[in-house]
Amino acid sequence: MLLQSGIDAAQQGRYQEAVQLLEQFSQNCPDQNSPDYLKAQMWLVKAYQGTGEIEKAIILCQKLMMSERSEVRNWAEQMRPMLSKTSTSESSTIQKAAKRAATAGVNLAMGGVGGSLTLASGVTITLLFGMVLALGLSLVFILGSNNPQVGLLTAIGFTLVFNLAAFFLSPFLMDLTQNWLYRTRWVELTEVETLSPETARVIRRVCQQKKLKIPRLGIIDDQNPTAFTYGSLPNSARLVVSQGLFTYLDDDEIATVYAHELGHIVHWDFAVMTVASTLVQICYLIYITARNLVRGGGDSKIKDAVQTAAWVAYVFYLIGTYLLLYLSRTREYFADHFAAESTGNPNGLSRALVKIAYGILEEGSRAKEPSRLIEGTRALGIYDAKAAASTGTAYRIASEPEKIGRVFLWDMFNPWGWWMELNSTHPLTGKRVRALTTYAEQLGLETEFDMGRVIGEGKHLNKSKLYGNFFLDIVLYGAPTIGLFGGLIIGVFLGSNPANSRLMLGCPFIGLGIGMLIKALVMFPDYSKAQASDVLTLMSDPYASPLRGQPVKLEGQLIGRGDSGYKFGSDLKIQDRTGMLYLHYASRFGSIGNFLFGMKRVQSLIGSQVGALGWFRRGIAPWMDLIQINSEGGTIINSYHRFWSFLLGGGFIILGLVCAM
Repeated sequence: MLLQSGIDAAQQGRYQEAVQLLEQFSQNCPDQNSPDYLKAQMWLVKAYQGTGEIEKAIILCQKLMMSERSEVRNWAEQMRPMLSKTSTSESSTIQKAAKRAATAGVNLAMGGVGGSLTLASGVTITLLFGMVLALGLSLVFILGSNNPQVGLLTAIGFTLVFNLAAFFLSPFLMDLTQNWLYRTRWVELTEVETLSPETARVIRRVCQQKKLKIPRLGIIDDQNPTAFTYGSLPNSARLVVSQGLFTYLDDDEIATVYAHELGHIVHWDFAVMTVASTLVQICYLIYITARNLVRGGGDSKIKDAVQTAAWVAYVFYLIGTYLLLYLSRTREYFADHFAAESTGNPNGLSRALVKIAYGILEEGSRAKEPSRLIEGTRALGIYDAKAAASTGTAYRIASEPEKIGRVFLWDMFNPWGWWMELNSTHPLTGKRVRALTTYAEQLGLETEFDMGRVIGEGKHLNKSKLYGNFFLDIVLYGAPTIGLFGGLIIGVFLGSNPANSRLMLGCPFIGLGIGMLIKALVMFPDYSKAQASDVLTLMSDPYASPLRGQPVKLEGQLIGRGDSGYKFGSDLKIQDRTGMLYLHYASRFGSIGNFLFGMKRVQSLIGSQVGALGWFRRGIAPWMDLIQINSEGGTIINSYHRFWSFLLGGGFIILGLVCAM
C-alpha cells in the first residue's frame, strides 16, 4: 500500500522515497477529505521537511490549517512555527527575502519599459471608438435611412449610449458572473489584515495618498493563486484575489500583488480595458448580426452591402483584439512599476510572480481538470497561466536562482518569444522580472534574481541559431495561408482566359496543400533518434521553437487532462521529477477519434507511469505533440499529428487538381 510504504519510509529517514510515495498516493486519492488523504498530507509535510523543501512544507501546512477536521488544524498550527524557524535558518537563496527599500514611494525610472500607458490607452480607445462608430454608421445607412443627417445622429447617439451603458453596467454584470462561477466572497479590510497585515497597511496608505476609496475586496475559495481588478471608476473598483495567494506567498509578497492591482486602479487602465473590451465585442456582434442578415432573403444590393459591412466588422474586430492585447501588456508593466514604487519592494513582486507560477503548476498537478478560475480570468489576472509551466517548473526544484534564470533566456532572447507575445495578454515573465530587477538596482538593493548573469549568458548564445532562420521560419509557419493566397493570385491570373477558368478554383487548394506539406516537413522531423530528457531541461532551452519540433522522450506520470473545462478532452498532462508538460494527442480518426479517446480511455490512463515520445515545442506555453505513449502495463497509444498534416496537405492538392481539370 502506497500510504503505509510512504509513512514507513518517512519514519526510517528515507525522505526522498517518502515524498515520491506520498505524492503518488495523494494524486490518486479520489477524496481529499478522507482520513487517509489527510494522513498522507501530514506525513508529506514531515517528508518535505526532511528533504529540505521547507517552502513546500510550509505551503502544505497552511492548507492543512484550513482543514474541516479540528485535529488536523491543531496539528498544522503546531507544526507551522517549527517550519518557520527551519526556513529562517536553513532556507536556500531563492527562499530568502532580498533586502527592500527602507522607505516606500521613491520615484523609479522605467527606462522605456512598456512604452507609454497614456499613448497606448488613448490610441486604443480612439481607434476602437472610431471603428464602432463607422460600423454603426454603415448599419444605419444599410437599413435605408431616408435622411443621412438623421442617420448620422442616430449612429452617434447609439454608439455613445451603448458604450456608456456598457461602461457603467459591466462591473455589476461582472459581479454576477463572479458570484455565479467562482462564489466570490466580499470581505472587509480587517479580514484581509488578519491574512496579510502588510497588505492592509499598503492598501490604507495608497488609498489615502491617492485620495481613493478602499476598493471592494473579494476572496475566491480556490487554491490557484491569482488576483485581478475590474470596474468602471476608481472609487467603485473591485479587487479580487484567490485563497491560493495567501497559501503560496509570504506577507510582503502578497502586499506587492495588491499594490500591483491598486496600480491598475490609480492609472484608470482597468476602466480603459473595460471600455476597450466592450468596443471589441461590439465589432464582433456587428459582424455576427450582418452575417446573419446576409443569410436571410432580401434585395441583392442590400445583401452585398451587408456582406461588405460584415467583413469590415471582422477586420476591425481583429485589429481591435491586437490593440487590446498591446494595451493589456503595457498596463502590466506600469502596474509592476507602481507596486515597486509604492512598496519599495520590487524583489517581493519578482518572487511573487515566480511563486504564483509555481502555485498554478502545483495546483494543476493535483487537479485532474484544468482550473476554471485560472482559465476564465486569464486576461484579467496578474499572471498569464499559460506561461506558468516554465517558471513554475524551475522554481519547483531550484535550489539556486540561476536555475530559474535559465528559463528566462527564451523570454529575453528568442525571437519567437517576441512573436508569440503579440498574442498574449501579459508580458513574458522574464521581461517583467528584468524590469523589476532594474528598479531594485535603482534602490540600491541586492536583486532577487541575477538577471545580469542571464543577460550575460544571453549575449553568448548562438545568434545565427537564434535569428538566422527566424524570418524563413515565420514564412514556413504561415506557409498554408501563404500558399492559399499565392494560389488564389495565380488562379486569378491564369483563369482570366476563359479556357482556364477552372484554375481559379483549383489553384488556391493546390497552394494550400503545398503549404501544409512544407510546414509539416519542418514541424515533424525524424524521431528515430529522439533523446531522453526531462521537463526542466526542455524548458531551459533558449533555442526552442513552436515550429521546429524537437524529438524527445519523457518518463513520468499522467496526472490529468490538458483541456480546460472539457470533460472529454483528449490532451493530457505529464509530470516528471522536474515539472509538468502538456501532451497534445491526435487520433487517426480526427476530431471524432479525439472525442472518443477522451471519453473512453483518458480517465483510465490518469495516474499511470508512462514513457512519452513526441516533438517538444515552446511558445507562451510549452507542450509536446505526441507520437506515442507506452504505459507501465504495456499499453501502447499512438498519435497521428504528422499523418494528418500529410493527409490534409495531399488531399487539398488532389482536390485542387480535380477542380482545375
